[in-house]
Amino acid sequence: MFEILDRRTRLTGNQIKILIAAILGDALEFFDYFLIGFVLAFLIGPWKLTFGQSATVLMSSGIGAIIGAYAWGWLADRIGRRKVFIGTVLNFSVATGLLYFTPDQGWIYLSAMRFFVGLGVGGLYCVDLPLVQEFMPSSKRGWVGGLVTCVIPLGVGLGAVLGSVVGNSEWRLLFAVGVLPSLLVLLVRVWVPESPRWLCRQGRYEEARASLAWALQMAPASLPMPTAADAGPIVHSRWLDLFKYPRSLIVSWLGNAGAQTGVYGITLWAPSLFVVLLKVSPQQAAKMMILLSVCGFAGRISFAFLSEWIGRRNAGGLLGFGAGFLVILAGYHYDAMVFGVSAFWLLLAIAFFFADGGFAIVGPYAAEVWPSHLRTSGMGSAYGFGGIGKIIGPVGLALIVGSGNYLKPDVPLPEIPLAFLYLGCWFLMAGTVYYFFGIETRGKSIEQIDRELALNI
Repeated sequence: MFEILDRRTRLTGNQIKILIAAILGDALEFFDYFLIGFVLAFLIGPWKLTFGQSATVLMSSGIGAIIGAYAWGWLADRIGRRKVFIGTVLNFSVATGLLYFTPDQGWIYLSAMRFFVGLGVGGLYCVDLPLVQEFMPSSKRGWVGGLVTCVIPLGVGLGAVLGSVVGNSEWRLLFAVGVLPSLLVLLVRVWVPESPRWLCRQGRYEEARASLAWALQMAPASLPMPTAADAGPIVHSRWLDLFKYPRSLIVSWLGNAGAQTGVYGITLWAPSLFVVLLKVSPQQAAKMMILLSVCGFAGRISFAFLSEWIGRRNAGGLLGFGAGFLVILAGYHYDAMVFGVSAFWLLLAIAFFFADGGFAIVGPYAAEVWPSHLRTSGMGSAYGFGGIGKIIGPVGLALIVGSGNYLKPDVPLPEIPLAFLYLGCWFLMAGTVYYFFGIETRGKSIEQIDRELALNI
């Protein structure tokens, strides 16, 4: 049955519907996730926040994402992809809506609710990519997986646009808009069936055939009924089984840790740093983030194609080394101007082509390097482990700059180059792991990857 899927050279209308649902899910979840970066730019003055207090607000969602990635990822292997997809969307949408009720000076409330936003965001990212990949032919899996992640910068860009037009006292409206992703649940219920590969592994062969037939727009009877031999043994995932695949563990965990530490440290802090370092208004800082989002979007489109052109390992190396060197360069030129324009801003925008664009590799690849029965558990564990970066990225910068410093334009910050050297080195580590230790999965079917991984246990 899956050989028929792999022989397909074009996507059907129903496969495209599944892809669109995942694309919207990723864009809207990261719109919710990164809203805090724009909101914080409005609060640093009136609330007189220190770098330490701000870092607490920023890192709280990272703690939630770690737990959410492990828990939701494991649950998706147990109860199915579709149910978890719906559950995670409701999770982060409701939590974002509750942030509308943040009291003045309520940075502790803000931190607590951001934890629950992260819980849902960490989960969705670990289930929608495997779900889409399991409906796609091998020849398009890398490109499609990259495409799902391509719109994440557009979610950040939407936050930047909204942040540039709201008044200083209207920041709560940004959180009110964050409830809208919950409408995606209706789309998922109508468009997205359960993964046929997951159904096969549960021994539900008739349902698996019906699911794939719907995706391929064929009559179920025209597909061969899968058998136990075709689907492989019915395996119930255990979390400890992840450690049977050490190379998958190293590549997906350390690659995620390096990339997430760097990109979240920059993205969450950038609007506030533009206010502090470049002495612009929060609205102007939000507008400056639009360029970073555009460069990230262009990068993700490019890396989605690069993953099929030069392979996953080479593309991952390019992500890490390109982003690392440019981020370090930006830090050492934070106060320089080029033709009247901030060199810091321009270098970060170029760095985002690699740093953010490379996530067209990071996410899909973290799912590909695991066997089928551990795909969402493995990706969830990688994203969860990498979620440490959502904590040590923003907190590391705050500690280097001085957690007791206030975020005020007149506070000298000579430690900025060292802070960006710290973030850049995490990218360099990710590039090293992908290039030198990566498992090449380009052009291989999911079943072929399963066989190769089984032989290397």
